[in-house]
Amino acid sequence: MSDLAELEQSITAAIAAAADEAAIEAVRVAALGKKGSISERLKTLGSMSPEERKEMGPAINGLRDRITQAIAARKSELKDAAIVARLASETVDVTLPVHMPPAERGRVHPISQVIDEIAAIFGDLGFAIAEGPDIETDYYNFTALNFPEGHPAREMHDTFFFSPGENGERKLLRTHTSPVQIRTMEAQKPPIRIVIPGKTYRCDSDATHSPMFHQLEGLVIDKTANVANMKWVLTEFCKAFFEVEHINMRFRPSFFPFTEPSLEVDIQCDRSRPGEVLFGQGNDWMEILGCGMVHPNVLRHGGLDPDEYQGFAWGMGIDRIATLKYGMPDLRDYFTADVRWLAHYGFRPLDLPTLFGGLSA
Repeated sequence: MSDLAELEQSITAAIAAAADEAAIEAVRVAALGKKGSISERLKTLGSMSPEERKEMGPAINGLRDRITQAIAARKSELKDAAIVARLASETVDVTLPVHMPPAERGRVHPISQVIDEIAAIFGDLGFAIAEGPDIETDYYNFTALNFPEGHPAREMHDTFFFSPGENGERKLLRTHTSPVQIRTMEAQKPPIRIVIPGKTYRCDSDATHSPMFHQLEGLVIDKTANVANMKWVLTEFCKAFFEVEHINMRFRPSFFPFTEPSLEVDIQCDRSRPGEVLFGQGNDWMEILGCGMVHPNVLRHGGLDPDEYQGFAWGMGIDRIATLKYGMPDLRDYFTADVRWLAHYGFRPLDLPTLFGGLSA
């Protein structure tokens, strides 16, 4: 019996000394496992006489039960202690700022945002979006748009020409999105109401010009289209885009090969504050776009009879109107791929521009 007392004392001390759940599990295996010290004592009962078994059986079983209960109690204590320690070590400071999800960290480029705004405005006015290739032929870029031979726009200092092909034809990077007007007239019967946002290319680079820039063309072809319709469309667009209730516009005579009559449009603004332009107020005027009635020769090149159809068209720089609306100081910053600039001027990707929700809300 003294051996059992010493064994119980030894195991009890080991239980008390166990510092974690792994240690208490080791004590359990050493005492109650298949080859544990108490299990080995239980195996000796079969070789004892009935009188010895009657005495030692209850003693060994009693020891096993007490040790089992002691191990379970200590294991519960260590488990609770481990939870407390983990909570203490993994405490979250709820006052820290929440990490922004990817949808919040990303930013939409201002040009992409403005194109979406343009699509929302003209889509509400019943226009469709049209597209065309960046690499064009001389016919679509110049001839079909009534540019005469020898026009300065055809010269190398303005246009990016490719090397001549096998047939001697030189293709080029389109200098405006107007070729899409011809392609649309060839493929679609009137009435036509399209806007054409896209990239264009010219040999020019400074703070207000870029060799690659974005342009918006608009085209309406119908039997009754007229200057009054054009003025209304452009006024409604400018009011919606610059988000003002009233705006004054001034139409001045000008010249473009593909329109006749041709007009340049100024918009009323206030430039009294440095670096800021406010539209719909003030005493200043700013030229913003060119427009006019489609030239009869352009209609003929598009496969339409100018005695039956007429139309109007306009064009403006998307980069420029984006700069005027959102105040970017240098056009070249659009193309530097600087994430700091984009984080400042960019738009949240889930804030899609809509007329009822606000274009730039």
